[in-house]
Amino acid sequence: MQATIYGIPNCDTVRKARNWLEQAVQQYPQLQIVFHDVRSEPLSAATLQQWLAHIGRDNLLNKRSTSWRQLSAAEQHINSDQQAVELLQRYPTLMKRPLLAINGHYCVGFNAHQWQLVLDQQHG
Repeated sequence: MQATIYGIPNCDTVRKARNWLEQAVQQYPQLQIVFHDVRSEPLSAATLQQWLAHIGRDNLLNKRSTSWRQLSAAEQHINSDQQAVELLQRYPTLMKRPLLAINGHYCVGFNAHQWQLVLDQQHG
């Protein structure tokens, strides 16, 4: 079972989530964790479109971030998923993070209880 965590390495919440997952490996020895740094390894349009279809724009875009506040009003006006994809590819730190992807299930933001439920579902 592979879990991919998407984020940036210097984000406190991402670090906390990664540490939590490392502990989860003790409970799920078959769990393989892959970290994907969205800054150094840009996300494909197809991946972002898949996430938007499952998660939705409002759940994927972090509109409370410094990155969001630095955008122009025109850039903040998003009418389509395609515009969201283009913006996220240009500014990867606009995504809420971390994002956990495991067997087609996605969790945005770190919530230990929610992540535990997903791991339990995938394991059982």
